[in-house]
Amino acid sequence: MKPVSPLSSLPSSKPSSRRHLLAAGTAFAAALCLAGTATAQSSWPTKPVRIVVPFAAGGTTDILARAMAPELSKAFGQQFIVDNRPGAGGNLGADIVAKSPNDGYTLLMGTVGTHGINRALYPKLAFDPIKDFAPVTLVAAVPNVMEMNADKARALNIHNVADFVKYAKANPGKLNMASSGSGTSIHLAGELFKSMTGTFMTHIPYKGSGPALIDMIGGSADVMFDNLPSSMQQIKGGKLVALAVTSAQRSPALPDVPTVAEAGGPALKGYEASSWFGLLAPAGTPADVVNRIQQEVAKSLGTPAMKEKLLAQGAIPSGNSPADFARLIDSEHKKWAKVVKDSGATVD
Repeated sequence: MKPVSPLSSLPSSKPSSRRHLLAAGTAFAAALCLAGTATAQSSWPTKPVRIVVPFAAGGTTDILARAMAPELSKAFGQQFIVDNRPGAGGNLGADIVAKSPNDGYTLLMGTVGTHGINRALYPKLAFDPIKDFAPVTLVAAVPNVMEMNADKARALNIHNVADFVKYAKANPGKLNMASSGSGTSIHLAGELFKSMTGTFMTHIPYKGSGPALIDMIGGSADVMFDNLPSSMQQIKGGKLVALAVTSAQRSPALPDVPTVAEAGGPALKGYEASSWFGLLAPAGTPADVVNRIQQEVAKSLGTPAMKEKLLAQGAIPSGNSPADFARLIDSEHKKWAKVVKDSGATVD
């Protein structure tokens, strides 16, 4: 007797029954796959998570990532490790994350530069700042601060923004302007200042605020529009002098320092160039993983200790929803695309 297969034993006069059985088996297999995916997501993380910082250590991006990493490690019971990958105005680190597996184990501490400015400034990017990322949450917003080496400012008799503009116009090209990299908010804040005042300064891009600050303190760099948190210690220590903050209102962390708009006269009316920093994951990262990270970040930023720590450095904590963060990224891209075009800023 020939062996009979399970499918051949079905009555040939009822092909629909066979189709129904196959469909049921397929549905069952799909359900098992979905159940396995859900279990894997609910158990996340089962290994360390990497937070890529696309700038060198010592800058605001790095400071905020290192403030959040231990909080997330405690919340999830796995290490959140900060990995500095500087280069190309943040594009190198952002590209690494864009091309990483979307399993929740690689995150980016993105900035207004990587996700608001660079798409307009760089003619070709290896990644799409919108399509290749899943916004998680805005961590903090900060003003930039227009600053000089304190000794050099005294030597040049520059005490405020008006003095700076007067000297820069009388000495075109003699001042250089440090930044954390081409296309960063620090760079663009300076370019906006130059275009509005008609001054010329040579741009010197570094791989992050940390290396730039070393030259600012040493006196080989003249002016910088740095993110306030990374410069706060040097300003309070007297190594750097803050001429103005770049936000629309004065910073609670430096209440006696005027804004660029109020200190710069008619030419700088309406000047505003703030920065922001937030966590992003590769596009397609499971929504429940994204939401869990956002919830824990928001919880941490809501504690009195973390609020006090960030506010003292000039950062305003957020922790908003992924949807709100996505809307911010979209609006910031539109804003900075106009600044890039109007200022004529280019990548060095």
